[in-house]
Amino acid sequence: MADFEPFDEIAIIGIGLQGASIAINARDRGLAKRIVIGDISAENCARALELNLGQHATTNLAEAVANADCVFVAVPLGAFAAVGEVIGPALRLGAIVTDTGSTKKSVIRDLGPSIPSGVHFVPAHPIAGTEHSGPDAGFKELFDGRWCILTPPPGANEAAVQRVGDFWRATGSMIEIMEPAHHDQVLAVTSHLPHLIAFAIVGTATDMEDQLTQEVIKFSASGFRDFTRIAASDPVMWRDVFLNNREALLDCAARLSEDLARLQRAIRWGDGEEIEALIIRAREIRRALIEAKQA
Repeated sequence: MADFEPFDEIAIIGIGLQGASIAINARDRGLAKRIVIGDISAENCARALELNLGQHATTNLAEAVANADCVFVAVPLGAFAAVGEVIGPALRLGAIVTDTGSTKKSVIRDLGPSIPSGVHFVPAHPIAGTEHSGPDAGFKELFDGRWCILTPPPGANEAAVQRVGDFWRATGSMIEIMEPAHHDQVLAVTSHLPHLIAFAIVGTATDMEDQLTQEVIKFSASGFRDFTRIAASDPVMWRDVFLNNREALLDCAARLSEDLARLQRAIRWGDGEEIEALIIRAREIRRALIEAKQA
């Protein structure tokens, strides 16, 4: 969006993969005149400045947001409540607070109460990531062609919702608006369950006897390598995702157990037709992802 009117100042709280990628987009695409970084790690703040991710970086989160007209909270879900308590009193009247959290009911629960009257709250989830973390992990193309889901609470300011949506469009994202609980159910299937499976599968391999584990590493096929890539993701982030979307995730895991039992039964009884039907259905989903340019 070449006609996006840049923010005078944005604050990015948490300078990991997504926070750094937001900063790079804001800098390189001219989406903000000034970028301030807030992170509890002095090392991350120093590195952010070395990478030219902003004009100022500080471990004082209240200071970071004091003059911002848009604040991006990009920290692990377990830190949202604490961050909200710190930045809430420092937010300026008319500012917009948004985020990058992977679960939205918990974000609204933990961050929402700290948003003062006169400040606009527009929760968001850019569905984009890699297994890497930290300030050096960010890159401009992270959001290109990816969905960003907005989950504004009832009564949210329409102009603020539009402004946040326009920002994400300017990064290359596509926008969808969802009810928070529905978002959490959808992401439990498309993101959270696959990560849970990846962690479990890689854990199974490492629990096997030493000799076999070494052979698993040596002779890994592409399928197992794909799982290890996912399993390399940030442990704190994914711990918090699992705990904050536990109901939807456990429901998906139960359904997976039923489907796995069905496949096991087909293999045990030599039911080739059932096995083939399951594989064909999975292949069709893959083709649909490719057609939608999400693979």
